[in-house]
Parts: sequence; structure tokens; C-alpha cells
Amino acid sequence: MGTTMDYTSPSVQFFSDVNKSNSFKKNSKNYINVLGVEQLNTLDNVSLLDIFLSKNNIIEPHYHQNAAELVYCISGSAVISLLNPFTKVILNYKVAPGQVVNIPQGWWHYEIATVDDTHLLAIFNAPTPEVILGSDILALTPPNIMANSYCLDENQWKKAIAPIQPSTFIGPSNDCNRRDRNMNLAFAYPHSYLYQYQYQYPYNNFYPIRW
Repeated sequence: MGTTMDYTSPSVQFFSDVNKSNSFKKNSKNYINVLGVEQLNTLDNVSLLDIFLSKNNIIEPHYHQNAAELVYCISGSAVISLLNPFTKVILNYKVAPGQVVNIPQGWWHYEIATVDDTHLLAIFNAPTPEVILGSDILALTPPNIMANSYCLDENQWKKAIAPIQPSTFIGPSNDCNRRDRNMNLAFAYPHSYLYQYQYQYPYNNFYPIRW
């Protein structure tokens, strides 16, 4: 162990209640609890997020710059997607209870619940996972930079990203009035491309924040 913890100290902690350590809450069905070294000071290079989602809710696209992530499905079902930066291919895995997806450090990824009462456990090889969110990249990068980089109309870009709320974490937002916000995942993932967890397929289509 690499920790310098003084195990004789009266402040040493060996127990924590993750249910009482909320990191983000969208509503009563969609929220994230956290356990890291700040919550349990004897942890050594490990931490976790306890994730609860209802159908069609998504942990927004993001990456962890300081840790790999192992996502374990406790209950319900989800599609976990990650971008392989070496092959430039999006990999999509549908997981059920007892199944896992491993996400290497720094890889772009997201998770969508396919049924209500989905419960995921995300385990990290870092004492506190750091995250860079897609909503922050989109909302905080100056529009003129995006327009100049990708040959976009700056005003159209501003209009397109105006509804984005920085640090969304779980989308869509509660006030989303998009007509298809409750769309079936068959539309998000073409039927012929939505395979079970053991398959993978191509799907064409800063600043650190602590969870």
C-alpha cells in the first residue's frame, strides 16, 4: 500500500455510508453517490461512484483524466459506450446484472439506462476520480474558437449550444421539452447494431471537476 496513513490516529476511518454521500442529484430516480479518500481516509488508490438511473437517462459523454473505470451493473440494464482513440471506433455494450465494462483511463464514454431502476457501480483506480464533461467542453469553449476550428457559422453554433447546461452529469435536463426525449433506444442505436455485451461494432454517427 502506498498510503502514509497513521493507523494509530483517532481520526482514522474504516467505515463510510455511501448512501449519505451524494455527489449529484437530478431527481429522486437519477443521482450519483461517491466514495473517495475524502469520504473514507484509509482508501488507497481506489474510489467509486454509485449510480442510479431511470430509462433513457444518460451519464453524459465525458472522460476521466486520472483513472481507468470499471462499470459493474448491479440491477436494470444499460448501454455503455466508449470511443477507442486508437481505432476511432465507438464500442457499445449492453450490460445486465453481473456484467462489466472496462474503460481505460482518458477514454471518451457515456452510459444510457435502458430500463427504470438501473443501478451501476463505477470503480476507479484513483483515490478521487476527476472528470471532464462534454457539457463543459461545449458550453465553455469560446464559440469563435469552435467556429474557426471547424468552419462553422458562429451564430448558428451559439444557438445550437444555448440550451446546454454546464456540468449536466445526468441528461437530459428536467426541463427538456424536446419531443423525442423519451425515445426508444432503437432510434439511438440502430436495431441491427445493438448487440449484447460481448459484441462490439462501429457506430457512425478544460478543466477538472471532482465527482
